[in-house]
Amino acid sequence: MGSFSIWHWVIVLVIVMLVFGTKKLGNIGGDLGKAVKGFKDGVKGAEDDKAAPSQVADKATIDVEAKDKSKN
Repeated sequence: MGSFSIWHWVIVLVIVMLVFGTKKLGNIGGDLGKAVKGFKDGVKGAEDDKAAPSQVADKATIDVEAKDKSKN
């Protein structure tokens, strides 16, 4: 009972495929890959931000300062 043979893993894989379906498992794998890539890019981005802090993430966004027009 200490280790599982290859047949145990084949049976588990078949049951998982029957429950979730191959398309859904493919989507989960793709989403997991995107998440890992995003995490790696985020770590690299944090290191790059120290060197160049004024990077624009979206070119359609305009950064402005608002001025207060209050009467004294």
